[in-house]
Amino acid sequence: IPVFILAGLLVHCVFLVSIFDIYFSSPLVHGMTPQQTPLPPPAKRLVLFVADGLRADSLYELDSNGTARAPYLRSILENNGSWGISHTRVPTESRPGHVALIAGFYEDVSAVAKGWKENPVEFDSVFNESKYTWSWGSPDILPMFAKGATGDHVYTFCYAAESEDFGAEDAAKLDMWVFDHVKSFFNSSRSNQTLFSALNEEKVVLFLHLLGIDTNGHAHRPNSREYQENIKQVDEGVKEIASLIDSFYGNDGKTAFILTSDHGMTDWGSHGAGHPSETLTPLIVWGAGVNYPQKVTTQFFEDNFLKEWKLENLKRLDVNQADIAPLMASLIGVPFPLNSVGTLPLEYLNTSALFKAESMFTNAVQVLEQFKVKMSQKKETTLSILFTPFKPLSASEQINYLKKIRLYIEQQKYDEAVSLCKTLINLALEGLSYYHTYDRLFLGLSIAVSFVGWTTYVILVIIKAHTNLTKTVPANKKKSTVLFYGFASAGMIITFFLLIQTCPWTYYIYCLLPVPVWYAVVKEIPVIQDLATNVLLLHIGQSAGFLLVCILGIEILVFSFFYRSALTVGLLVFAGWPVITQLWIQAKTKALIWTLLCVLLAIFPLMPVVGREANIPLVIAAGLLTILISFFLLTSLCKSENKYRDNEDLKIYFYQMFSVALSTYVVGSTHNSLKIKQGLPVMNQIISWMTLVFSPVLLLLSPTFLFERLFSILLSLMSTYLLLSTGYEALFPLALFGLMFVWINMEQEALQHYGLSLKPKLAVFNFTCTMDITQFRQLHLDDVRRSFFFVFFIVTAFFGTGNIASINSFDPASVYCFLTVFSPFMMGGLLLLKVAIPFVLVSCAFEAVQVTTQLSSKSLFLIVLVISDIMALHFFFLVKDYGSWLDIGTSISHYVLVMSLTIFMMVMNGLAQLLTTRRLGLPRRNKHHSM
Repeated sequence: IPVFILAGLLVHCVFLVSIFDIYFSSPLVHGMTPQQTPLPPPAKRLVLFVADGLRADSLYELDSNGTARAPYLRSILENNGSWGISHTRVPTESRPGHVALIAGFYEDVSAVAKGWKENPVEFDSVFNESKYTWSWGSPDILPMFAKGATGDHVYTFCYAAESEDFGAEDAAKLDMWVFDHVKSFFNSSRSNQTLFSALNEEKVVLFLHLLGIDTNGHAHRPNSREYQENIKQVDEGVKEIASLIDSFYGNDGKTAFILTSDHGMTDWGSHGAGHPSETLTPLIVWGAGVNYPQKVTTQFFEDNFLKEWKLENLKRLDVNQADIAPLMASLIGVPFPLNSVGTLPLEYLNTSALFKAESMFTNAVQVLEQFKVKMSQKKETTLSILFTPFKPLSASEQINYLKKIRLYIEQQKYDEAVSLCKTLINLALEGLSYYHTYDRLFLGLSIAVSFVGWTTYVILVIIKAHTNLTKTVPANKKKSTVLFYGFASAGMIITFFLLIQTCPWTYYIYCLLPVPVWYAVVKEIPVIQDLATNVLLLHIGQSAGFLLVCILGIEILVFSFFYRSALTVGLLVFAGWPVITQLWIQAKTKALIWTLLCVLLAIFPLMPVVGREANIPLVIAAGLLTILISFFLLTSLCKSENKYRDNEDLKIYFYQMFSVALSTYVVGSTHNSLKIKQGLPVMNQIISWMTLVFSPVLLLLSPTFLFERLFSILLSLMSTYLLLSTGYEALFPLALFGLMFVWINMEQEALQHYGLSLKPKLAVFNFTCTMDITQFRQLHLDDVRRSFFFVFFIVTAFFGTGNIASINSFDPASVYCFLTVFSPFMMGGLLLLKVAIPFVLVSCAFEAVQVTTQLSSKSLFLIVLVISDIMALHFFFLVKDYGSWLDIGTSISHYVLVMSLTIFMMVMNGLAQLLTTRRLGLPRRNKHHSM
């Protein structure tokens, strides 16, 4: 079996990684020639302000008393410049946002995994094409543009990473740091001749990265006073810098200014997914070469923002985020970044019609260059007989378009030239996408075939090893040799095909995976035949009914990923389970408690998503409730008779209860301290980390009797979980544990009800007493329900605490007891731990169910594997890379979640065995027990 588990883990890891290769791989190509507009540009220099994490509505909307939140910027868009909304893409993180703004291309979604560090691939940017770029701001963003630049003309000035503290008094000081340093930089240039002459060159970029708004949004939410005050301070700063630069250059009118944001933020202070609050960012452009405000009477947009913002009469010019890079390039006359896929937004330009047409032509040629490179790459790695080119842009068509556009420009038919350029850009982008997704169908089919093969194989293993449905069939040596050679030669042919086409190594894995998987299935043909004859003898109606119930159950689970309330429906059905199966007759009290706890747990998926509003009193209440329940349980433990128990063991529970009490205190005091802006107290931080490290150790010291060990697991996990909670979710593990404990008892009753075994005494049941293998019973239909309960509880454990199937559902406030300085990987790890704790509770209960119902832990686990794989296959086909960014982000999140759950369940299965059976021995006074 360990070999089987290892194979399962490997196969599932391949399934998980495959989606990034099939749907989301890097779109970059290299080897294009730079394209530049041949006419003199309108501006000599460009100032780019990026207010990190600034939402469009936060900047444009008026305060409750009707005044502008950013008066200077409001006056600019009303009197001096052009404005609109810049639409960003998923993932809405700082790095991909800045890459889109400055380099003009969208990083693939897997950039989420590459995180916030420097760029893993070389790319060209507006900064790289400029004569000089000076930038000020965060150490997470600036270095990646300097690193990719050729030569040393991109200069960066960053503050220390420790300054990015969510618990600090005021994050706006990060922005003040930037503004102060820019002022002193210009002052010092007057006495530094080299710097002064460099600043007076053409093609100069000044980049101010303002992180305060993002940090305040994470720490206090975008609707907070801090976030809105920060916007006012940025407005003041932008005003000062703009007037400083104008006076430095003697008001020569050759400076262009752009203010925008890399991404927005949800109401609960996170970002990463595709909600409109994350993807709509402001764009205000003014200065040299930029259009003045255009008065209009009517505008048509699907949203109602213009009315809300009182901007109905000023033309709103929306762009895609990548369009800002070509806009900057054409304003200062540098070559368009090589990998840019943006289309120049002409309505922002206040230049001659000739300049617009020439710029648009440059843009079209630059995108077409990428298309040509991509096509030749694909042609080289595909057999010529199998290659199907992108018809609308054949070589002759390309020449045709370019000739026509050139002719229109010479005839001064600029509007026609521009519209033809736009058509050519759109075709080239379609072609880029066509070649980028060229192998998708073929790879997707390979993975789907492997998926089906793997699931079939697991079902066969269950039937062969754990049921009485088939008799053992002697293997036919001759047949199996023929089979082996058949599959081996198929593998050889596939490898040969991939070798000829010089495919990437990952293709070999995806295409060869079906071979061993299906070989394992076909080898079991005798079992399949035997099974078929047996199934035909069964009652058709019953079998069909059973299948129908299975399908319905799995569909409810799939549905719950889209609507958490589906879990509520499921739990209410569970509540009626004892009644439907007549179990309540033999165990009235247990059935009643089961029903009540199911109804209680059913409330949680209906609650609002976590992190909307912190509710610390609820967390403290959960801590006190845990201690109260523990006292009751401890007193009943002391009273109960168990000759195997050592009363020394009870001390461990007191330590664990003390740990819970301490956690409750730390949560309260930390959040109070943050509220009054005093940061995270060091003592609290030490206690939090100590609790995290030592609570598992205490758990392993407790006795391994079923009830006592489960109780210890609850206390141990609760002390850590409280530290990671900010609201009602702190009560969730208590409700879940209650239900899990009753579940273990109910399964005992079910066993008796079906006459499968006698009832062992749960009170003295010990996890460490290895069960005699001969006592293991074969699987029964009811065990499929057991496994389904487990998968259902696992999904409830994820969604019940207010997570949504999305990257943005995690609230940074959860980790404030441990750290407040921005550290993506540490924070991510702690948030994952928070998600894992309810899983561990469910897994340990499932382990108890397996042991007490006399099943080998493998047999039930295999059924669980089948259920989760069928769910995963659903989501594999639901993955999208088109449509709204919300849909794309959600579809990826779903698949990654369900695959991670499956891999996680394999790990959890092992962890649950460790947590329930292992015990650390402590040296203790000698006491002899007669066994």
